[in-house]
Amino acid sequence: MDLKGLINKGKSTLSKNTKIIDQGADAVNKATKGKYAGQVRKGADAAKKFAQDDKKNPGQQH
Repeated sequence: MDLKGLINKGKSTLSKNTKIIDQGADAVNKATKGKYAGQVRKGADAAKKFAQDDKKNPGQQH
């Protein structure tokens, strides 16, 4: 599988369950003792937006 295929597979999986993103953010915050909580939240929000774009435009390549 090429990189593009791997990204699309991950995006498809995350679009079905965006709670995974929050769980990952929580794990990072726990590991860093909240030191980067603002940056982690910003990244998690961007990841959710990216994953949800797949629901709005299924089948489109980004």
